[in-house]
Amino acid sequence: MKRCYLDWNATAPLRPEAKEAMIAAMDLVGNPSSVHAEGRAAKGLVERARRQVAEALGAQAADIVFTSGATEAAALALEGRGLLGSGIEHDAVGAWIDPSLPADGNGRVEVRDPARSVLQLANSETGVIQDLPEGLALSDMTQGFGKIPLAFDWSGVEMALVSAHKLGGPKGVGALVLKRGLEIAARLRGGGQEMGRRAGTENVIGIAGFGAAAEAAQRDLEAGVWERVEKLRRILEKALETSAEDSIFVGKSARRLPNTTCLVVSGWRGETQVMQMDLAGFAISAGSACSSGKVRASRVLRAMGFDEGEASCAIRVSLGPLTTEEDVLRFADAWGAQYRKMKARAR
Repeated sequence: MKRCYLDWNATAPLRPEAKEAMIAAMDLVGNPSSVHAEGRAAKGLVERARRQVAEALGAQAADIVFTSGATEAAALALEGRGLLGSGIEHDAVGAWIDPSLPADGNGRVEVRDPARSVLQLANSETGVIQDLPEGLALSDMTQGFGKIPLAFDWSGVEMALVSAHKLGGPKGVGALVLKRGLEIAARLRGGGQEMGRRAGTENVIGIAGFGAAAEAAQRDLEAGVWERVEKLRRILEKALETSAEDSIFVGKSARRLPNTTCLVVSGWRGETQVMQMDLAGFAISAGSACSSGKVRASRVLRAMGFDEGEASCAIRVSLGPLTTEEDVLRFADAWGAQYRKMKARAR
């Protein structure tokens, strides 16, 4: 059986450029904090990656703080601040905010007090893209980074979160991005790494992979790769709608990421669909991968006004640069076959 990976929002396959950079970094013996030649070589690699990530984000290199991922970056930025947000935020952000801001049926959130609020750039489950208000305290840019054009310095946002493995870098490395001149209190204390903002010897191998992946992702974006992916998403959604007229495409009338389809068919549980598609050779999801092993009603959809039953019947199909038209049509055929069986059993 030929496997087909359609869960790019959970994690993207490691890019060859990232793998090559990581292998090269493994040959460096020095600690980036050491002043001898070996240490300077490791430090140089970290700083090169910092510049690569900053350039891809439209930020300044000095304002990139490397972390173990977007989850740690969220804790570093948000712990103890009591900021406002909505129920559609990722759990990594939701753990630190007051989720009192309402979302509409398309997953759009109105922010009235930007300086006290957080708002994700794009939702991992629905793909819905938000308009970020000037002066916003923080935006989770993890899903948008590498898929849509970004310019952090022009966004008016104070802080942002990003993660390497969402754009083809390694797992276990991310960054907090700060507006020029903004300082934060370190949560991990000890050494003076990351300009005193995050102690601990840098993950040189992971950071090297992150930098290479960010640079490659920016090249893809400029070359129009994600425009091709968006065309595939339209082909996929047309085929799925043809198979199931009662399907609901979440956020269809809103601006979305070019690769993301969130689909609801009432009465057909998302976890059942994920298992059926897995057996048919397709990797998809029923929500955020960070609640792995806990398939349940989508908290995001509940915040958007869907009832418990509908929110339990959602799946997410997320495409990537390696996805082909054959892949999406094969998936649509396999999903349609299972849909017809489900309807036959329901009669």
